[in-house]
Amino acid sequence: MRIVLIGAGNLATSLGHALRKAGHDILQVYSRTSESADMLARSIDALAVNDVSDIIQDADFYVISIKDSVLEEVAKGLTLCAGNPVVVHTAGSMGMNVFEGCFVNYGVLYPMQTFSKERVVDFKDIHCFVEGVNDYSVKVISEVAESISANVHNLSSADRRYLHLAAVFACNFVNHCFALSSDILSRHGMSFDVMAPLINETVSKAYAMAPQDAQTGPAVRYDSNVIDSHCSMLDSLPMHRSVYDIMSKSIHEMSKARRK
Repeated sequence: MRIVLIGAGNLATSLGHALRKAGHDILQVYSRTSESADMLARSIDALAVNDVSDIIQDADFYVISIKDSVLEEVAKGLTLCAGNPVVVHTAGSMGMNVFEGCFVNYGVLYPMQTFSKERVVDFKDIHCFVEGVNDYSVKVISEVAESISANVHNLSSADRRYLHLAAVFACNFVNHCFALSSDILSRHGMSFDVMAPLINETVSKAYAMAPQDAQTGPAVRYDSNVIDSHCSMLDSLPMHRSVYDIMSKSIHEMSKARRK
């Protein structure tokens, strides 16, 4: 498949390498920042461009992997050939109708994973969720997705929004809690490394049983002595305390509801 990557951020970088490894021909990498486009393009034998008007019109497949806020603007700026190639975006929270009126064949290829340019991920293990405006689009998007992942699923835009919401809780919010934990430890001369066995067991338990059943800690039955002590320790860190307070209340309410 002859592919153009529009975007050179974390997801586009990982996806570009996966597509290249799967044997696809990455023709171009577009980014508004020349340095970003050059860096990714060099690593996957593609041509770097930083003007939308320089994007070739006759590729088979276009992947738009950019900020949600500029997705529609970039899509409207694309001029493609009459061969009607397939255009996808990779956003979890945006519907495919953002492309309505711009292209004939379009849809979504959403790899549900956290990506960083510095880390190589194995796309075969990543769940990819696809959607297309017509049968041909679904077929082509699915073929591309299946060339890089062993876990490809059809999912509507409406359902994907909730999948993305759940992913924010499971990944972004959890990682932020790691960051708060690391901050508290570093303030008192301790390394975040000591948390590794605890984090690994927590994740293992979440797979082995329902996360609600795996919940432990003072908030489950709202041990006020411990909770009040922790809150007082966080008086000088009001944001940390706010997170601690709302998380404790949420844990307690969910635990209480399950015991009824």
